[in-house]
Formats: sequence, C-alpha cells, structure tokens
Amino acid sequence: MVKKVELDLGGGKVLSLETGRMAKQAGGAVVVRLGDTMVLATATSSGTPRPGIDFFPLLVDYEEKLYAIGKIPGGFFKREGRPTEIAILTARRIDRPIRPLFPKGYRNDVQIVITPLSVDQDTPPDILAINAASTALSISDAPFDGPIGAVRVVQVDGQLIVDPNYDQINQSDLDLVVAGTEDAISMIECGSDEVDEKVVLEGVKLAHKRIKEVIKLQKDLVKQIGVKKSEVTLYEPNEEIAKYVMNKAAGKIEAAMGIEDKGKQMDEIDKIKEDLAAGMDEELKKLAANSPADLKNVINDIQKKAVRKLILEKGKRPDGRKFDEIREIKCEVGVLPRAHGSALFSRGETQVLTVATLGALGEEQRLEGLSPEESKRYMHHYNFPAYSVGEVRPLRGPGRREIGHGALAEKSLLPVVPTEDKFPYTIRLVSEVLGSNGSTSMASTCGSTLALMDCGVKISNPVAGISIGLVTDGKKEVMFTDIQGIEDFFGDMDFKVAGTKKGITGIQVDVKVKGLSLGLIEKALKQAKDARMKILDKMLGAISAPREELSKYAPSVISIKINPEKIGAVIGPGGKMIRKITEETGAQIDIEDDGTVLITATDPEGGKRALKMVEDITFEPKVGDVYKGKVVKIMAFGAFVQIAPGKEGLVHISEIAPRRINKVEDVLKLGDEVIVKLKEVDDMGRNNFSIRAVTPEEKQKFGK
Repeated sequence: MVKKVELDLGGGKVLSLETGRMAKQAGGAVVVRLGDTMVLATATSSGTPRPGIDFFPLLVDYEEKLYAIGKIPGGFFKREGRPTEIAILTARRIDRPIRPLFPKGYRNDVQIVITPLSVDQDTPPDILAINAASTALSISDAPFDGPIGAVRVVQVDGQLIVDPNYDQINQSDLDLVVAGTEDAISMIECGSDEVDEKVVLEGVKLAHKRIKEVIKLQKDLVKQIGVKKSEVTLYEPNEEIAKYVMNKAAGKIEAAMGIEDKGKQMDEIDKIKEDLAAGMDEELKKLAANSPADLKNVINDIQKKAVRKLILEKGKRPDGRKFDEIREIKCEVGVLPRAHGSALFSRGETQVLTVATLGALGEEQRLEGLSPEESKRYMHHYNFPAYSVGEVRPLRGPGRREIGHGALAEKSLLPVVPTEDKFPYTIRLVSEVLGSNGSTSMASTCGSTLALMDCGVKISNPVAGISIGLVTDGKKEVMFTDIQGIEDFFGDMDFKVAGTKKGITGIQVDVKVKGLSLGLIEKALKQAKDARMKILDKMLGAISAPREELSKYAPSVISIKINPEKIGAVIGPGGKMIRKITEETGAQIDIEDDGTVLITATDPEGGKRALKMVEDITFEPKVGDVYKGKVVKIMAFGAFVQIAPGKEGLVHISEIAPRRINKVEDVLKLGDEVIVKLKEVDDMGRNNFSIRAVTPEEKQKFGK
C-alpha cells in the first residue's frame, strides 16, 4: 500500500516522502520529491553477518542517470559509465552522517542505492538524496538509530536562505550542507568566499531547525508503516583470545601508546603482536585461525582505551603536545625545477608535495552529470600511495577517499583563484602524499597555496587548513588542534577547516559519535581559526606573495578580439584552418562566442606566428587606410592586389598612375609590391584600391 507524507516548506515548495509504489522488494524504499526533482533511495541489509571482516560493510552508491535531465550520454556506448566525481562526493556525503548511527559490532552488509529519477533546474538532488537514504533505512529492518535530516543553507546579499534553488546557490558566497539528528549535528560540509565563522555558525543553527522538521516528517512515515527492526548478532571477539591478550599484553600495549615517535610506537606494537602469536598454545592458535580479526580487534580496543584514557584522564596527548599545539611546520617552494610551480609542505610526519601546472582554457575538464555545471578550469588531484604510511599494496586508480580529499582542497582554494577573464588559464594541482600522520587533506590545502604562489598565480589571499579533534566519554570533552593519525583513528571527530586570514573557504566535519552540540562546533571553529593564523604566518615566511612572473616553462597566453562573424573563418571548414595554425605554430587556439581568441603557447615565437595568422584571417581593411600589397592578377581593366591572405581588391587602370596609361602592363607586372589606399568597399563587399591616391608621406611609412 502506498504511504505518503508531506511538509510545506513555504513559497510553494512541498517536500514529500512516498513508499510502497516503487522497489517493493528492497528492504526499504522511498521516493523523495521537491518540485520536479525526484530521488529514489533503497536500503537493503543481509540477514547474517559477513564472516571474517573487522569493519561495518556499508556501501552507498549514488547513481546518476542522464535521463533525469533529458540527456543521452556521450561517447560510443551511450550508457552511463563510472560514477562522476560529483556522484562519488555525494555518496560520501550520504555515508558520513549515517555510518555512526549503526551499532558497534554490526557486521551485516548494508547497501544504500540512491537514484535521481527526475531533476529540474530549480532543486539540486543531493540534499534530497541524504534525506531519502535516511528514510529508506528508517523504514527497513536494519538497526539504524536514525533518522537524520539534511539541509543546505546559502547566503545571498547577507541573507541566509534555507533550501535554495540553483540560481541562489550560484549567487551565494556560502554553500553550507548540514546533516544531523534531532539533538546534534553529525556532518558539515562548506565552501565559502572567506565567510566569517559567526556566519557559518548561524547557518548551522538555522539548518538544525529545518533538520528537526525533516526528521519529524520521516518519523510520521515510519509510524504509518509500523516498522519492526530485526534482531541482529553483534560481533564480539572470542573470549579466550580477549582474555589471553589482556593478561599477556594489556600493560605493554598501554605503555607503547605513550611512545611519542610514531615509528618506534608501531615497531613496539608489532613486536607485541609477534610475541602474542608465538605464545599461543595449539587451542588458541586454532581459535585465532578460525577468527583472524579477533587478535587485531582486541589489540585495537586496548590501544583505543589507552589513548582515550591518556587524553581524558591524564590530560596528555600521545606525542606529548599541548592540546592547542601545532606540530613543527616546514615549507619549501620551487622544489621541482621544470614544474610551473611546486611546494613541499610538512607538518610533523605528514608531508605533501603539491605541483601546479598551467594549460590553455581548452584543456579545462568537461563534466557530464546532473549538475548544471558543464566544465571546470581549476582542478586538484590528491594521491595517497601506500609508502606514505609504510605499507605495501598495488597502485590502483583513485578511490573515494582520494577523490574526497582532493575535492576538499580544491573547494578550499577556489574562492581565491583569479577568474578566467583575469587569468585565462586552466589550472591543475596535484598533491602527492609523501608521508601521512594525520590531516593530509589540510596539508594539501596549504601545499596548494604555496604551489600557486610559486607558479605566479595571483591568488587574492593565501589559504591554510587545520583539523581539530575530539575525545569524549559522554561526560567530559577534550578538543585538540592538529590531530595526528592515532588521534584521528581512536578519536571521535575530524573537524577540518580551511580559510584565509579574512574568513573560511572550506569545512568538512566527520564524527564517530552521534553528533556535536552547537557549543562544540563554535569552540572548534574558534580553535581552528587561531591555528590557521599561525600556519599562514609560517607559510608566508617561505613565500610572501605570488611571484611577479610565471615560470619560463609555463605557456604564455595572447588574447585578441575579433569580429564574431569571423569565427567561422578562423576555424575553417571542418576545423581545417585552426588545425593548420596549431600544426604550424604549436600553439593552442581557443575561441569564445563573443569573438575573444586566446592563443596559448609554450614557445613565444610560435605564439607570435599564430597571432599573425589569426590577424591575417580576420583582418578587415578600412576605407582611407594605406596598405602594402602584391600584384596577384592583371586584367585589361586593372590589377588585383593582395594585402593579406584572402584579402585583395582591384586597382582600376585609372587609379594606377597620376597620368593616363594605355595598358596595365606598362606600369605593373605580377609579383610587384605596391602601396595602395582603400578608396571604397562597394555594395558587394569588394575592395577598390588606388595607387595614385597614396601621398609621398604615406609611402615613406613603408620605406618607399
């Protein structure tokens, strides 16, 4: 039976949740609609735990289908392929606030599939997708301790707006996505144009009011259905193995967690594991072989308790730092001699090499998805090889984590990158993580600033990033600056904030608890701001401003304006002319609809030749101007003179000399160079030149 609930959002907007009409065999299925944007979400869980794993196997897939916006996919196969970057980022945005609300030890597979079915030009589908996923889980039998709600808040002309349309998002200097429960905030993502912390906090408060309304709507639907959650078996390590580890190694493990050097600490833990394995009797070895994750999980639990006890009870951090202390920062620029810009940023054992490359505007990334955005000229790619954490694993393509971290750093720098009209280049940044011990995404953000400045890109303000951590037992809360890997792994929060001295440009908040209070969020923003100022001072010590000149290896860009009616001539039939220019000069030509021609070349001489070829093609002589030309054809009534490729005109026999002549050949022959003046352009667009009308002074300009 179809069940439906609705919420009037005002302004003619109605949010509806419907179940029972589509995907009836899924564990839970709901269609969320706002305007003409409709999103289907399904949530299905396996009946039994997956054996032999030590994590919760939650899989979130956001499936973009171009039929939702009335398009057929490009390419040969005409079928959607790998998820777009936006689809991956949306899936991560759905995953993060949902994952903490499943019980510890739950090992059943859960798959959430979100499919936008229809997308209008007013309502983005991503926020609906989060709410749809929460609703689908809430009406399924999975042990989900929700629901959650999600809201977008933007700021236009100083006014905060909830549930904006695409136009408002494009006009906004703040794009804030907030998810949470009725009592707390569980996820924040933000991109903004150097917005003050107070504005962000007000946006979070405003979002939470709407979140409560969305959650109530979901609960109304759950109540109508009468959902019964299934009983589940939660993972617990084998008692005998747990007892053995506790008796043999608990004290040693706890002591090891107090070792400040990460490498020495890992070596000590590895030695403890080896000793434990060697000391097992045959019975324990059989138990460990049957459940290989048990030993690791028991050790992890002891490590986690030790770290949290150290922070909460003893008021100490694992590496001995104060709670607001940042690790040692080192900044180097220009480390790669042939790169257009490069920087090496180190914070403690976290080290990132970021490289900037400039290209022609035609090299911008083309986007094919449900977003109205069709391309982007600023890109950041993040790579996390196994050696950065001392591990060995095959090198594959970027995973969801790499794409997410790259997008965060990209978003954080975008507000300070010069616009296309001021800097007509495509910009690509690549961050190679060389060493990782916490917050590599924020190190990539700092490295991006340094690399851009080293490249000579005139960013409006330097951007730095920092991560704030949290450990809480429900009663006591300890927040600390610049989290390292162990604090992230065993802690409760990773609150990343990037920005300039003026304001925030990017935020991403991940939590492992059910949520954060507004007080904690305010404190984290303040702590992040204080740290950001210190990091910016360190960075500016390495390079105080963007370099005055671009790298000699970077391409140069020449911009000219032509008559838009001449665009076809520059391109030529089937692109023949523009290909010829590119092949002969090595330059890349990009032409905009308004007649702007951008010539990008690594060889300055090639750029000049390309400019001359474009100017010759688009050249339009003016009546009264004097030109140097060549006689290309002689007729009885006059001579045809070419003044540029494709530009010629007639010099009538009466205009060749100041006196009357009988034959053109008496004065001119093929190939002669002559100085001519354009007398007129007739009704048919033909040029009529004169030689006799050229004055001696005008001839002197051409050395005649």
